[in-house]
Amino acid sequence: MTIAVNPTQTGEPMFYLADEHPHPEGYSTSLGFWIYLMSDCLIFAILFATFGVLGGNYAAGPAPKDLFDLNLVAVNTSMLLLSSITYGFAMLTMQQNKVAQTQMWLAITGLFGLAFIGIELTEFAHMIHEGATPQRSAFLSAFFTLVGTHGLHVSCGLIWLVTLMVQVWKFGLIEANRRRLMCLSMFWHFLDVVWIGVFTFVYLLGVLR
Repeated sequence: MTIAVNPTQTGEPMFYLADEHPHPEGYSTSLGFWIYLMSDCLIFAILFATFGVLGGNYAAGPAPKDLFDLNLVAVNTSMLLLSSITYGFAMLTMQQNKVAQTQMWLAITGLFGLAFIGIELTEFAHMIHEGATPQRSAFLSAFFTLVGTHGLHVSCGLIWLVTLMVQVWKFGLIEANRRRLMCLSMFWHFLDVVWIGVFTFVYLLGVLR
């Protein structure tokens, strides 16, 4: 590493490093994605806090115990948790450079994700059919915003997953695709952690109130 000296327009010397510190390939991508995940944590923290404040305001409308089917929610939770496990298998086969098996596990992960979204939309449709719309009470507004935002993230994750499967099919498990799969892995597991909070804080505690 060398230090170069350049005179400024005022004649004063300016020191700078002539040799920049090398960064590994994909360093900025990983750093940027971690920053994004931290911002997403703040978004969900705000939504959880909002639900904590408004979750008891039913406005003489339906309460959680009147709306939630815990058996259905448990099945939905298992779909998302199983998708996290299958994505882990995809990462293991990726490390072994097995393209076909990686694609298979990614496809299974996508099917579990689609099942999760399908069940969630079914729950929403049933609640709206019963008159439990977001405008009905502060509780329902907070519920649809929190759970809907998580569902939107899962939907975006599924689009991302399909896009990466196409990339892997075209170019194989090159370094760039491995890095992208790793970022999606962090995102997918993050959504699992958030959903465990939703299942516990919104559904279980809501029914026990």
